[in-house]
Amino acid sequence: MKKVRCAIYTRKSSEEGLEQDFNSLHAQREACAAYILSQASEGWSLLPGEYDDGGLSGGTLERPALQRLLADIEAGRIDIVVVYKVDRLTRSLLDFSKLVETMDKAGTSFVSVTQSFNTTNSMGRLTLNMLLSFAQFEREVTAERIRDKIAASKARGMWMGGNPPLGYRPDGRSLAVVEEHAGIVRHVFERYRALCNVRLVAEELAGDGILTPRREATTGRITGGRPFSRGQIYKLLANPVYIGAIHHKGQVHAGRHEAIIDRETWEAVQQALAENLQGQRTGERARAPSLLAGKLADEAGDAMVAAHAVKGTVRYRYYVSRCLQHGGDANRSEPTEALRIPAREIEAAVTTMLAKAFDDPLALLEKLEVPFQGESLQRIIARAQTLGSKVQRRDRPTFRSLVAGVVIERKQVCVDLASAALCTALHIDRPPSSPDVITLIEPMQLTRTGHALKLVQQNGRAVSAGTPDAGLVEMLRKGRAWWMQLQDGHTDIAGIARAEKVNDSWVSRLVRLNFLAPAIIEAILAGTQPASVSAASLRCADLPMAWDEQLAMFGF
Repeated sequence: MKKVRCAIYTRKSSEEGLEQDFNSLHAQREACAAYILSQASEGWSLLPGEYDDGGLSGGTLERPALQRLLADIEAGRIDIVVVYKVDRLTRSLLDFSKLVETMDKAGTSFVSVTQSFNTTNSMGRLTLNMLLSFAQFEREVTAERIRDKIAASKARGMWMGGNPPLGYRPDGRSLAVVEEHAGIVRHVFERYRALCNVRLVAEELAGDGILTPRREATTGRITGGRPFSRGQIYKLLANPVYIGAIHHKGQVHAGRHEAIIDRETWEAVQQALAENLQGQRTGERARAPSLLAGKLADEAGDAMVAAHAVKGTVRYRYYVSRCLQHGGDANRSEPTEALRIPAREIEAAVTTMLAKAFDDPLALLEKLEVPFQGESLQRIIARAQTLGSKVQRRDRPTFRSLVAGVVIERKQVCVDLASAALCTALHIDRPPSSPDVITLIEPMQLTRTGHALKLVQQNGRAVSAGTPDAGLVEMLRKGRAWWMQLQDGHTDIAGIARAEKVNDSWVSRLVRLNFLAPAIIEAILAGTQPASVSAASLRCADLPMAWDEQLAMFGF
């Protein structure tokens, strides 16, 4: 008879009574041990290890004994987990689904001794799915009631939470004016009314040293303390909260809070905004539309704008820190280097991060605080796969709707996804508790190769691997063409240099690329070369001729 290894898990929410000689944990363990003993004829045997969490809530998986239990399950040491009641494992449907998934992967079942709940047989698994379905139904009904209450409360002018707009702080179900910041809001409205140009307002604010207030999120991430971006100013100018109103799903209701801006100023600013509206270019007819235009910033908070340069027949796209177009680094508020990075680098990085996120929809749902159950999960996974495919095809509408912002730092890239757009794309209801954005963070080193900046992953590969570098490919093409001309015997290096209007050294170095190791050439054409392979390194004067030395030099 096969031996079935059983582990008992017990939990008590409060610490009250734990000091007693016989407490709730002991009672749970005795009941579970007796059940295991009753199944001895089936080969069940109790493992000696104890997994007891005393004084810990079932609303989180961060429990020492539970983590040890999961580690032993993943290590294949446990066949069945026995609990007194299902809620001893967790009270969260989302966490419960994660536990079931972990157990399924390891081939582990669990049994609840007081609820006739046993996933070792088909009836138990049916019961599990029914339990998940009813729990999900209850959560969805609760979510609908919450949404209805929020809509009704906002219609009555109540503030229903979230990050308060600049110039206000939460005050119960209303907002209270923070006079220090309200002065900034009034100043922004007045200057836009006078200038009718958001860019000029932003430059004027930066010149006057007026920065966004610093805020610390519950995660510890600090925002603010930087110059106002044009996007922030547009959002501020269009927010009806400043005239004492509350907006909800396209409707504006009279609020209970004090207005910061008078009606006359508000209407004048809205009229100026409408007259200046130029619309957003779709970029559909562009040869290579800039996917992240208007959404990218460097570490100092300076917006990065799309730019390009043409050399011969090759068009090179870049994202450039705005200060480089308006006076250089001297205009920066923080002592960090302004950036000029190839578009292919950062667009490839964001594409990789989004594709990775859609490969793990459970993690996305957790960040969105969205509950789910087995049946709906399969549909969500399918939609996430569809979104992942669109992202990898660089589908512009998908990028523009999902990506709220991207920040390039020296050692990481941060991508903010718009929660509302993400929930819409996944066809799920957004919970009231869901944050406005969820942030994806990926460690990447910003390194300089020659005159260009590259984003390098922890494995040493460029993030743009898989996308051929047009500049490198063009160098190989020219080197090959010039080598063929030399082979014909009708010209020499000096003649090619005169015809191409370059110096002899340039021709010699590109011709020498014909003697690169085949593996290096194949990698360049496939876009899979290491980050160390750059235009500057290929033109290196001491490039070895031996193929094995070349491969070692470039880290193949």
